[in-house]
Amino acid sequence: MLEAIHLPPNYAAKSQSLEGRVIIVTGATSGLGRAAAIAYAQAGATVVLHGRNQAKLDAVYDELEALNTPQPAIMLLDFLKATQVEIDAFAQTIEAKLGRIDGIFHGASHFSALMPLAMQNLDIWLQHSRVNLGVPAALTKACLPMLLAAPDASVIFLTETHALTPTAYWAPFAPVKSSLAALVTTWQAELPKPCNLRFNLLHPGPVSSPFRGKTHPGEGPNAAPNLTSLCPAFLFLMGDDSVAIAAKVLQCT
Repeated sequence: MLEAIHLPPNYAAKSQSLEGRVIIVTGATSGLGRAAAIAYAQAGATVVLHGRNQAKLDAVYDELEALNTPQPAIMLLDFLKATQVEIDAFAQTIEAKLGRIDGIFHGASHFSALMPLAMQNLDIWLQHSRVNLGVPAALTKACLPMLLAAPDASVIFLTETHALTPTAYWAPFAPVKSSLAALVTTWQAELPKPCNLRFNLLHPGPVSSPFRGKTHPGEGPNAAPNLTSLCPAFLFLMGDDSVAIAAKVLQCT
């Protein structure tokens, strides 16, 4: 179990705290990924927007352009179908076009439905494992040389309440998400010391998002905090204010 931490009281990132950095945001077309992409771009980062729907990626791109942020980049890739060759090409394209990677925010996720374990089949397990664990790990590995070369680099994985405290009907999503704690711990332990790269989990807690709309369909739109309430946590873990924090889980509730 990773040690839990919280944001410093009244934390606010410095203006343009991510200026000059290149940050990949997976799942950037909606939910936490989109919110993180906007927060990072407004903090001065060049954001690589990942998604599997070109039209939705274009919409977020245009949104950032309208905010007069650094020009973002778009990387189209379906994690359910991605091969190792495509994942390596993803990283190589970023290196060729932007020359560096300073961080990854793993916002992409796969969730089918809440149902008993007795109703799950192998395909459902493999889809969740692929998108929520395997491909993020493979993408991070592909980007590792650039992350290690950055002066200050951060990789953020998203965990979930039921991954930390298992309950009925949340498999396979929660069991797969729970394995991210072991991934973060292992990866951090394997890095050279001292190292400029850190891995952490972020636990957003209840927040109004498309994902919560699937799991709590009867809930009103204002029953949970807005996605923008998470922006300080996004910026804290990605920026140099958290340089000494590694292999921890940041609790946002």
